[in-house]
Amino acid sequence: MTDNNDSRGGEGRRSVLDRIFPPEHDFLKMLADQAEQTFSGVQAFVSWIETGCREPPDEVRRIERDLDRMRYELEEHLIDAFSTPFDREDLYSLSRQMDYILNYSSETAREMHAFGVEPDRTIRRMARLLLEGTGAIVDGVGVMTLDEAHVRESIRTGRAALHRIEDAYIDGLAEVFRGTDAMEALRRREIYHHLRDGGRALRGTLDVLHRAVVGLK
Repeated sequence: MTDNNDSRGGEGRRSVLDRIFPPEHDFLKMLADQAEQTFSGVQAFVSWIETGCREPPDEVRRIERDLDRMRYELEEHLIDAFSTPFDREDLYSLSRQMDYILNYSSETAREMHAFGVEPDRTIRRMARLLLEGTGAIVDGVGVMTLDEAHVRESIRTGRAALHRIEDAYIDGLAEVFRGTDAMEALRRREIYHHLRDGGRALRGTLDVLHRAVVGLK
């Protein structure tokens, strides 16, 4: 009973503060839009890999530029805003970490095209898992102030994808290093490493999302 009353009291205080200091910008929608755009960018990256990487990754880079503009706009509004729906540092970090996911995807695509690296089983596996984890972020960000249980489940799904990215990275490197072509091993190691960095950006995003939701209590 005490917890329910505390919860209602907290909601009441936030409601009063919202009336006195109404939010100037819909940061939650901006984050949700950025999450959707990040997913679209990683999806374009996966599609580019599936087609064999024969053309430059122009669509991935276009979405990356659009996403940068969205992030810059959020940051500008964040500087001017008097009030935010949750801690502004978490808000900034969540936006920045999502941006890293697509940045690493785009860098991976550029290097694959420049180095002439064709997609193998490990690259496909890691890219698909990165997309799966990004989809979990979309789910969680979309309801982060509405359904804590759903957000927690999304975080668990994202972290499961993250662990499988790490497994794929190690398995892939072990296979490459058993080969005899040292230059090919170096090229593939570079690509695997960037995909792993994308997974670490996914981890950072999930950690900030979890911290932000805990802070809403």
